[in-house]
Amino acid sequence: MGRLPQIEPPPRVVDASLLAAVVVLLATGAVSLVSGRPAGAWVFDVHAVAGLATVALLAWKLRRVRHRLAPDALDATRLLSALLGIVASAALATGIWWVFGGSLDLGPWGLLNLHIGLGLTVPILLALHLRQRFALPTRRSVADRRNALRYAALVGSGAIAWRAQEATNAVLGTKGAKRRFTGSREEGSDDGNRFPVTSWVADDPDPVDRSSWSLTVDGMVGEPLELSVEDRPGGEGNAVADTSGTAPDQTETRALLDCTSGWYSEHDWQGVRVGDLLDAAGPESGAAWVQFRSVTGYRWSLPLDEARDALLATRVDGQRLSHGHGAPMRLVAPGRRGFQWVKWVESVRVTRRRELGEWLAVFVSGVDG
Repeated sequence: MGRLPQIEPPPRVVDASLLAAVVVLLATGAVSLVSGRPAGAWVFDVHAVAGLATVALLAWKLRRVRHRLAPDALDATRLLSALLGIVASAALATGIWWVFGGSLDLGPWGLLNLHIGLGLTVPILLALHLRQRFALPTRRSVADRRNALRYAALVGSGAIAWRAQEATNAVLGTKGAKRRFTGSREEGSDDGNRFPVTSWVADDPDPVDRSSWSLTVDGMVGEPLELSVEDRPGGEGNAVADTSGTAPDQTETRALLDCTSGWYSEHDWQGVRVGDLLDAAGPESGAAWVQFRSVTGYRWSLPLDEARDALLATRVDGQRLSHGHGAPMRLVAPGRRGFQWVKWVESVRVTRRRELGEWLAVFVSGVDG
C-alpha cells in the first residue's frame, strides 16, 4: 500500500475522473443498445476499457474514504456515498462476470439485464451524491505532467486487460470465449422457433387471432394497402395477400438477431420484402421514414432506404413463427438489435419525420394490456 500514493492522482482529480468515467460508460452503454453492425464494435471496446479503468479509480476512491465508512461515523450523506460505491462495484462486477461466461436466472431477466439496471442506477445516485460532495480539480492538477502519465498508464492498462481477457477465456474454455463483439452469446441458430423468447418490458400480448388480423400500409403513400395472412393448403406455409387477393412475392433472407439481453441467433427468415410493399403503395415525395407498429402499440422506425431491405417475416427456418416470436408477422431488420425487430406487426406507416414518442412507447407498450 505504501507505493499507492506515488501513482494515485490527487483526490479532486480522482473524483472528477470518476464522474467522467461514469459519463463515458453511460454514453457508450446507451449507444451499444442500438449498435448491431461490426462497424460499431469500437463502442463496446471503449465501454469495456472505461469500465476496467473505473475499477482502479474506484479502488483509489474507496482507499481514501474508507475511514469515513466506519459504523459510528455514518450519516445520511455517507450512507448515500456507501450505497453509490456498492452499486457501482456491483455494476462493474456483473459486467466482468458476464465477460467470463457468467450467467444468472432472474426470471424474464438475466445477468446482462442486471448489469444494465445497475449501470442505469449509478448516475442517479451519483447526481444525488454530487449535490453534497463535489469540487472541481485545480487547473494546475489537471495540467500536471505526472497526472497525464498516470492516466495514460491507467487507460493503457485497461486496454491491455480487456485484450487479455480474450486469451484467458480461450484458455479456460468459458462461454465468454464465444461472444459476439456485442457481448452476446449464440443460442438456437438454424433451429426454427427454438431460440429464446424475450419481450421488451411488458410487451407481451395474447396470441393474435390470425383470422381477423390484417396489415395496413399507409401514411405518405399513393395507394394504401391492407393485407391478411393466407394459409396455404397442406400446411406448407403461409403467404400475405391484399384485399384483392394479390399476393406479394415471398422471399427469404438470412439474418442475425442480436438481443440486448445477451444472446444472438442466426436464421433463414421467410416473408415479404418491405421494399416490395413500398413499391406497391408508392411512397410520396418527401417520405423519409417507415414506422412498424405492433398490436401492443410498440413501434420503431427505419430510414426509408434501409426499410426497403427489411423483411416482414411469417416463417423462420421453414416453420411458421410462434406467438412468442411475433406471429403472425414480425420485422426482420438486419444489423439492428433485437428490440428494434418489432413483433406482432399490424401497421407499416410511411412518414416524413420520425416519431419522437417511439422511445417512450417501447417502455410503456403492453403495460395496460
